[in-house]
Amino acid sequence: MSEPVVAAKKPAVVTLEPGTYAWCTCGQSENQPFCDGSHKGTGFTPMTFKIEEEKQVALCQCKHTNEPPFCDGSHTQL
Repeated sequence: MSEPVVAAKKPAVVTLEPGTYAWCTCGQSENQPFCDGSHKGTGFTPMTFKIEEEKQVALCQCKHTNEPPFCDGSHTQL
């Protein structure tokens, strides 16, 4: 699998508490936009990122963003 699966053509807007998160890069996770281990055997690995304070973020679900894990609007070009 060389290209990620487009999980959705819109961001997941979520409020996150401080902590470390694993963003799904393959698009196969049932727990979008977070990794659930579905990437095993695909060559993809999750991207970990840290949130320092509670905030609302828009996480990419199309997996084509140039600013992972955050949405940059790339889904509008798919």
